[in-house]
Amino acid sequence: MTTLTASPARPVRPQITLHVVRREQLSPHLVRIVLSGEQFDRFVTNDSTDKYVKIHFAKRELGLTPPFDITALREILPPEDLPVTRTYTVRQVDLDARTLAIDFVVHGTEGLAGPWADAAQPGDLLSFSGPGGGYAPDPGSAWHLFAGDQSALPAIAAALESLPATAAGLAFIQVASASEILELTAPGAVQIRWLFGTDPAQLSAAVDAASWLPGRPQIFAHGERSAMKALRDVFTARGVQRSELSLSGYWAQGRTEDRFQAEKREPIGVILPVS
Repeated sequence: MTTLTASPARPVRPQITLHVVRREQLSPHLVRIVLSGEQFDRFVTNDSTDKYVKIHFAKRELGLTPPFDITALREILPPEDLPVTRTYTVRQVDLDARTLAIDFVVHGTEGLAGPWADAAQPGDLLSFSGPGGGYAPDPGSAWHLFAGDQSALPAIAAALESLPATAAGLAFIQVASASEILELTAPGAVQIRWLFGTDPAQLSAAVDAASWLPGRPQIFAHGERSAMKALRDVFTARGVQRSELSLSGYWAQGRTEDRFQAEKREPIGVILPVS
């Protein structure tokens, strides 16, 4: 999961700085970074399976070292050179090992976060604030529906792992090709369906065409913005209630992260109107 939230007007939240323990290549375009350090105890975890942190990244050529004093840097750097904040799902927290893991989608030299993760070495520093979060599977739901692309895969995987053994559901995960499939842990009655391709329409078409399970589902659907809008329409037609739905766009096809974030305040960026 990645979005850009860089706003000089916002108050600066306390930063936690950890170092890279190891880098794991999960698939051709998914990299896991495992972090630890003396400040691990400052990370107060929560029960959300979509828990996230806001990571601070600076341009490599500036030579800045985390943690970043944003207030001081505003006095000496132009706005375009200030560290930016990207939001990522925390994939795993191991309180015994004092580590947390974050999965990054990597596409060559595009952006700041992906290239950083691709080149990360043990000892590299990473600063972030959080965690936040807003979703966790309700064990009382009749069944669970998950839908998302690779950006939502960490949150979906964490949710699947947290389900009780008796849970039932459907999970639709869209990735570029079969080489991106991961081995996921889920109850036996949860069907995981991988979709291959980059057309955002694939996800909503698959969810709509599927035979839904009996009863009312709890739904987690996150990923590319236009795909989420199409899913919104599917859910509306199916009579899904707002209280049963966690729906959000993590990125938008054809948009830079800066433009995507700006559009969240415009009509094009609205997925679920404020009720």
